[in-house]
Amino acid sequence: MKNVMPVPFIILIACILMTGCVGQIKNPTVNVSNVTPTITFIPFSNVTNITNITNTTNTTVTTGLKGPVRISIGSWDADLPVSIDNTSAGIVTHDKPLDLILEEGNHTIKVCAGTMCLEEVVTIKFAKQQIVDFEERLIRDVVFPYPTARIVGYYPSGDQYTVTVEYINPSPKDISMSAEIKVSYTYIESRSNNRVGSVAQRIVTSNVKSGNRLIQTVDLNLASGYSYVYSVPEITGITTR
Repeated sequence: MKNVMPVPFIILIACILMTGCVGQIKNPTVNVSNVTPTITFIPFSNVTNITNITNTTNTTVTTGLKGPVRISIGSWDADLPVSIDNTSAGIVTHDKPLDLILEEGNHTIKVCAGTMCLEEVVTIKFAKQQIVDFEERLIRDVVFPYPTARIVGYYPSGDQYTVTVEYINPSPKDISMSAEIKVSYTYIESRSNNRVGSVAQRIVTSNVKSGNRLIQTVDLNLASGYSYVYSVPEITGITTR
């Protein structure tokens, strides 16, 4: 009995062996209109609105550079405190100027004698020394570096001599000041009619507030006689406490 191969099977084998009988499988068509795109970058922040940008136009810019300055009071015989831009900076004396290094720009330098302060604005530049000398202004405006007294007027009349004394206190505190006033004179005694010499003197005291001046008038009594010849009165001693 013969084996009979089914015809469809034979046809199938032949198709496999023959090139091009089996078609390539095509990918299914995708409807791109329904696909949501994926964002692959981070968008930039919107900086076009300048109102959101920090305003830095009022910022003080410093160079960081510095320059030297020397502060002097010349021959003014005192120890005076110095401040730079209202900050204490040291002491200046007549034999030792104060040398400082300041940042570039304008600075206010202040020197105080008692209650009176002198100021000057100086412009500091890199590597260029500035010199500020207060001597002339101290002599003109402060006049005296320490508490003192002076005779500002006198008037002789017979056996009396009137002297006007000015007390000056440039120190930073109230003080009591005493001045010894002396006047020399000659006169003729009434009994002997001889010319003799004598001295009248007196100590006067006043309380003087800081930074102030005070005027006091004192009378000196002379020996009895006539034909007086007076010298110029003088202050022979001043004490403070």
